[in-house]
Amino acid sequence: MTTPEKDQFSMEVHQSISGIDADTWDMCANPPWRPYNPFVRHAFLKALETSGSAVAETGWLGQHMQLKSGDGQTIAVMPCYLKNHSQGEYVFDYGWAEAIQRAGGQYYPKLQISVPFTPASGPKVLVTQADKLRQCRAAMADASSQLAGRLGASSAHMTFIAEDEYKDFGDFGWLQRNDTQFHWHNEDFSSFDQFLAALSSRKRKNIRKERKTVAGSGLDIQVLTGEDITEDHWDHFFHFYMDTGDRKWGTPYLTREFFSSVGENMSDDIALIMVRNNGRWIAGAINFIGGDALYGRNWGCIEHHDCLHFEVCYYTAIEFAISRGLKRVEAGAQGPHKLARGYLPVTTRSVHMIQDPRLHSAVADYLEQERRAVARDNKLIEEHHSPFRRGEREEDF
Repeated sequence: MTTPEKDQFSMEVHQSISGIDADTWDMCANPPWRPYNPFVRHAFLKALETSGSAVAETGWLGQHMQLKSGDGQTIAVMPCYLKNHSQGEYVFDYGWAEAIQRAGGQYYPKLQISVPFTPASGPKVLVTQADKLRQCRAAMADASSQLAGRLGASSAHMTFIAEDEYKDFGDFGWLQRNDTQFHWHNEDFSSFDQFLAALSSRKRKNIRKERKTVAGSGLDIQVLTGEDITEDHWDHFFHFYMDTGDRKWGTPYLTREFFSSVGENMSDDIALIMVRNNGRWIAGAINFIGGDALYGRNWGCIEHHDCLHFEVCYYTAIEFAISRGLKRVEAGAQGPHKLARGYLPVTTRSVHMIQDPRLHSAVADYLEQERRAVARDNKLIEEHHSPFRRGEREEDF
């Protein structure tokens, strides 16, 4: 497949990430001019495939794109999958699928340009040279449309993308969608206490009460990175992950082999928070360490202890971020309850190319209203429900 600029570029599509050399991929994924992102590393995407987590059998057939210049040099890559369902994406399009199917059309298969099971924002068109970003994005947008046509896909969806990527693809005619996550922002805090001092009195007192509850429980909380993480830790963590996943949303997405793979190949990118009760592991949370952010991903437990989830997933993560000088903590896809713990609303972005003109028009109208609602809600939260001090109004929070 070639783009209209075929004298400049050629495109290759690979059903396995292993079809692209790891060094070549990583040269595009994490160039020195962009903050390091662990999720677009070749090792992370390969772990998803080799572990059987994101493969054709689970509805994720690789269609990874490799853009080459006229002299055969790779200048951009993009993770892409052909899917026959919408699970594991965190940007929900089930209503779109139902609408087109009711009208006699077919929504699946579709192309999904994303990192499977990972609602963390970052670039998806991965480019070696900053001055070629827009040119490569245009080529990838065109190639995605061509590939969707060849494969009989109804649409292409690029989720949790960078803001400038969102703007460019909007210019290329893709539909733009917004949603909200809650992130913690490091205002150059030197300690957790300094962060607490920035909060309203009510929120500060509540956090201290929750932390005191956990501290008085006698639980042992450890933050493990690098070679300190062992297969025994992964055995226990996977047990927590499966138990909590089964109770919350059915069969979890990640296999036991996935954790061994990232542990072997990406241990320095991982902060594994593990909890013991009388020498027995009972809970844990996995975080990935980026160049400027800590990404909280999965949590699980086999014993209930008051406030333990808040301590492990939010407060210990914040302390770790402060110690590493990271700018923010992204704690995953859910909730407003994070607001009371120092996290603020952040807009997340995705873009969508839909082939059927009927569905395209209907979705475009819906997304225009949705974007306004997201912007309005986030503004209201910032203005009226911020956990941070507001001068003399501190006691009102």
